[in-house]
Amino acid sequence: MRAVVYRGINDMRVETVPVPRIGRGELLIRIATCGICGTDLKKIHMGSHSAPRIFGHEMAGTVAEVGEGVTNFAVGDRVMTFHHVPCGECYYCRKQTPAQCPLYKKTGVTAGFEPSGGGFAEYVRVMDFVVANRGVVRIPDEVPFEQAAFVEPVNTVLKGVKMLNLAADDTVLVIGQGPIGLMHAALARRTGARVLTSDLFPERHAIAARFGLTNAIHAGKQNVVERVLTETEGRGADAVILAVGGNGLIRTAMDAARPGGKVMLFAQTQHGEATIDPAAVCVDEKTLLGSYSSSFPILDEVTGLVFSGYRNGFDLTQLISHRFPLEQAVKAIEIASNPQPDSMKIMIEPAPGGGAH
Repeated sequence: MRAVVYRGINDMRVETVPVPRIGRGELLIRIATCGICGTDLKKIHMGSHSAPRIFGHEMAGTVAEVGEGVTNFAVGDRVMTFHHVPCGECYYCRKQTPAQCPLYKKTGVTAGFEPSGGGFAEYVRVMDFVVANRGVVRIPDEVPFEQAAFVEPVNTVLKGVKMLNLAADDTVLVIGQGPIGLMHAALARRTGARVLTSDLFPERHAIAARFGLTNAIHAGKQNVVERVLTETEGRGADAVILAVGGNGLIRTAMDAARPGGKVMLFAQTQHGEATIDPAAVCVDEKTLLGSYSSSFPILDEVTGLVFSGYRNGFDLTQLISHRFPLEQAVKAIEIASNPQPDSMKIMIEPAPGGGAH
C-alpha cells in the first residue's frame, strides 16, 4: 500500500509499505480520509518522535478485515477510530484526567513502524485494546466520512469547553480561528455565552460567521485586549481560550481575562518556557488551566453532535479548504504547515472520493 512516511525532521515521503497484518480482536480499516492536525505538524517539524513513523489520527474509513473474536464490527462497516483510549479504571481515569492514563499514552493504531496513528496511509491496523474500549465508532450511512473524521478533534474541543463551566452571561474570547479555534468558539456559543473571536485573517472570520460567530476581532488591525475591555465594560473576558500554538500570546490571553477569569491553553503541546505575571494569578485571581486530548465519558455527546450536526447547523465539512490524494500528501503537509488566508482544514484522502458516503 502507499503511505506517507516520516523519515526525519521535515522529511516526509510517499512510499510503498506492507499492508498491516491484524491479529485477534483487531480491525483493518481502509482509510477514506484523514485530517492534518496541528500536533501532526509539530511532530514532523520538531523531531519529537523517532523515525520512521506514519502519522495521522483524524481518520475515517471502511472495515476491510475483522480479526478473530471481533463480533461488533463486520467487513464493510463505515467507521472512525481513535488512536488512544483510556482504561477507565486507573487512578487518572478515576480522577477524570484520562489523557494521563498509562493505557491512553499507548498508541493503538498503526499503518506500520512504531504505532503513531497511521491515517496518512491506505490502511491502518486497529489494535485489540482500542477495539475493546470504544475506540472505534460506527458512522451512520447518511454522514460523510469527512464529517465523521471530525469526531476526534471535536471530542478534544468539547472536553476543553466543558472544563470552563461557562454560563449564559459569560463573555468568551477565542484567540485563533483556524479549525480548532473555530470549533471552540462554536461550541462555546452553544452554551449561551457571548463569544468574541480573534484572528489575523478576515477570510477565517467569514467562515466563522457561517456558524453564527459574528463578534470578530481583526487582530492585525485592532488591539485585542482593548477591544475585549470595551465589549465587557472594562472587566475583561470571563474565559479566554488560546487555540494558537506557541507561547507569545499567553500574556495577551491573560491580559484579556477579567479578575477571577479563566485562561485555557489548548495548543501549547510542546514543552518550553513562558513568562507570565504571577500576580495576575494570585492577586487578580485568574485561573490558568490546560486541556489536552479527548474524553471518553463525553463520547456519546460528541458523536451525537457531529453526526446530527451534518444537516443541523454543525456541518464541519465547511472547514475543509483543501483535499489531496495520498500521492500529493507532501504538498498537503507543506500547505498545512504554512497557513494562508484561504487555508483551513486540509484533508488527505487515500481512497478516491474519500469524502463521499
